[in-house]
Amino acid sequence: MDDLHSLRKAFLDEIAVVTGLDGLQQIKSRYTGKKGLLTEKLKALSSISHEERRDYGKLVNEIKDFIEHTVKEKELAFKKIEKENRLQTEKIDITLTGKQFCFGAKHPISQVLSEIKDIFVSMGFGIEEGPEVELDYYNFEALNLPKDHPARDMQDTFYVSDDVVLRTHTSPVQVRVMERKKPPLKIIAPGKVYRCDSDVSHTAMFHQVEGLMVDTDISFSHLKGLLELFIHSFFGKDTPVRFRPSYFPFTEPSAEVDIGCIFCLGKGCRVCKTTGWLEVMGCGMVNPRVFEMSGYRPDEYTGFAFGMGVERMTMLRYSIDDIRLFYENDLRFLKQF
Repeated sequence: MDDLHSLRKAFLDEIAVVTGLDGLQQIKSRYTGKKGLLTEKLKALSSISHEERRDYGKLVNEIKDFIEHTVKEKELAFKKIEKENRLQTEKIDITLTGKQFCFGAKHPISQVLSEIKDIFVSMGFGIEEGPEVELDYYNFEALNLPKDHPARDMQDTFYVSDDVVLRTHTSPVQVRVMERKKPPLKIIAPGKVYRCDSDVSHTAMFHQVEGLMVDTDISFSHLKGLLELFIHSFFGKDTPVRFRPSYFPFTEPSAEVDIGCIFCLGKGCRVCKTTGWLEVMGCGMVNPRVFEMSGYRPDEYTGFAFGMGVERMTMLRYSIDDIRLFYENDLRFLKQF
């Protein structure tokens, strides 16, 4: 019994001067480990007389519980001190200036294209799409542009083969829709188109939105009213609009649509070439020959078509004078939108 009390005192003396978790773990192993001093005392129970064994075992267990409890408390105290020290050395200085993150935004072409689509959808038009690599038949012949037609020179074409091209407009989508659907039709065809051209106002790839409306008794006055409504929705209700006679193989009669110059307000400037007007799109009544090629009866149906370049509409909206800026990926330019 005296040995046990001496063991308890020795433990208290050692734990009173321990300075860290490593030293604490060594003390715990020395007293309660598999070969610890207290463990050896438990093994000695078999050599003690039956009368003393119960009191001896009870004291051994009490000292064991005391040691484990004391070690646990000391361990928690050391961990608390360690955590406080770590918080002091690893704390974040919240007074430092935070990092700024750049947030992306829609490209101006995408913004304007979405707005154009929204305006026409609000007027009841559906949206149709078609292949960008197109058959010569749909890109030209079905639109009243047979081979060797001089009007083909109006569009500098990328040829994949003799019968396959990169579409020069989205009009082939209109033909494909007419082949599979019967009137009434009321659609727009937005998408990328390709032409061999590159300067301050042209790129080899650009975007178009073309529209088609077919039904019985459709007239040019319907076309005029629709496009005036669109232009006033896009540029503002006070924007002047005029229609000039023009020529397109797939429409007859055909017209160019102009708006009052948004830069000089019609007074005449370098941008509008002193005319006070800017061209924004082409349009016309669908040529009967196009109806025949698509399987429609010209004596039963009439319709109109129109088309515009999205880049041109964007340049006019934001007063941009070089189309190449859209595709140079210059953040100084793109951040303005």
